[in-house]
Amino acid sequence: MADTGKPQAALGQRALLPDLQFHVYANHASISPLSKPVSAAVDEVMAAQAREGVGFFPMEVERRERLREQLGTLIGADGQSEIGLVANTTAGVVAIANSLPWRPRERVLVLAGEFPTNVTPWQQAAKRHDLELVWMYAEDFRHDRATALAEFERHLADGIRMVAVSAVQFTTGQLMPLATMGALCKRHGSEFFVDAIQAVGVVPMDVTTMGIDYLACGSHKWLMAPEGVGFVYVSRDKAEQLEPHLAGWISHENAFEFLTGGPETLRYDRPFQHGARMLESGTFNSIGCAGLSASVTLIQSIGVENIHAHVQVWLDALEPALTERGFESARMAEAENRSGILSVRPPDHRPAADWAAALADQGISVASPAGWLRFAPHWPNALDEVEKVKSAVDAILNSRP
Repeated sequence: MADTGKPQAALGQRALLPDLQFHVYANHASISPLSKPVSAAVDEVMAAQAREGVGFFPMEVERRERLREQLGTLIGADGQSEIGLVANTTAGVVAIANSLPWRPRERVLVLAGEFPTNVTPWQQAAKRHDLELVWMYAEDFRHDRATALAEFERHLADGIRMVAVSAVQFTTGQLMPLATMGALCKRHGSEFFVDAIQAVGVVPMDVTTMGIDYLACGSHKWLMAPEGVGFVYVSRDKAEQLEPHLAGWISHENAFEFLTGGPETLRYDRPFQHGARMLESGTFNSIGCAGLSASVTLIQSIGVENIHAHVQVWLDALEPALTERGFESARMAEAENRSGILSVRPPDHRPAADWAAALADQGISVASPAGWLRFAPHWPNALDEVEKVKSAVDAILNSRP
C-alpha cells in the first residue's frame, strides 16, 4: 500500500482501530471490529446514496466487479467467472445444496461437531431429494488424523456424491487436511464443498491445489468486514451442472439491460449466467461490498501468509503459558494443521462461558463455543498483549471461591 501519510495496516498495530474498547481483542473468529478504512468505505456509500439516489449505483456495480477479483485472488480463483456475491456463508451453502441436480439415494458426507451452517442445508437437501447423509466426527481428525483419513477414504470408495467440510473447526481451531481430502475426492469421483469462513483472511487458501469444487465464506470474521455479505466459489468444471432453483432477476445474463433499453429488452427468457454468478439473485448489499473491498485491500497489503505467521507467534507465546496453568489445549501439534484459533478448556470448575465473561471484565474479548475457551487474534494484535492475557488469567485463577 502506498504511503499516503495516513495510518497503514501493519502487523501488531491497532492504529486503524482507534475506537476498539477492549485492551485485547482475540475474538476475530466471532465478529471482527471494523477498521477506519472499512467504516469510511461504508460511510462513503451511504453518503453517495443520500446525495445521488440511484446515481450512486453504477459506481457500486464497478466496485463489485473489482471485489470479485480481490476475492478470487484470496483463494486462487478466477474472480470474474468463479466468484458470486451472496449474503453470508449460509446463503452460499444453501444455494449450492439447492442448485445441484441430485438423484435419489445419493450420499453426502458431513461432520458431526461442525457449525450448523455446513450441516443444516445438507440435511434439508437430503429430505427434499431423498439423499443419504453419511456422518463422521470432526474430532476424529484431530485425535488420530491418519485413521480418520483412512475411514474417510473408505466412505468415498463406497460412493459419496458430495463431501461438505469446514476448513477450520470453529470449536477447536483444527485446520482440516483440505488438500488431502480434495485429492481423495478427485480419486473417487466425489465433489468437495468447503465452508471457509474460519479460514479466509488468516489461513492461506488455494482452491485449485486443494481440489475444492465449491466454497462459501462470509465477511464478518477473519475478513474484518460488515455482516450481511459474503461470496461463493464454483469451479469452472462444476459450473455447467448447476440448476437455478433459487434464481432471481440478476441471475440472468445482461440482467440490467432493460433498465436503460427499449421495451423489447424487457424479457423473461434470457439465459442464466453460469456457475457462481447464477447464484446472485437480487439487489446487492452495496454497503457490505464496499466495506469488504476495503478490508480485503488491507489484508492483501499485508499478505495472508504474513498474517498467518504473525498469529502463530502470538498463539505460540500464549499456549504454553495456559497449559502451565492447567488449561487443556486443543491446538494441533503440527504447524501445518494450525489455524488462527487457540481453544483451551479451563482447569477449574467454572464453565468456559464464565471464563469468557471474567476475561471481558478484564478488558479481553474471547469466545466460549461448546465449552471451549477460544482465543482468535488477527493482524492488529500486538505480541505484548499476551502478557496482559497472562495477568488476567492469573487474576481470575486467584479469585476462585
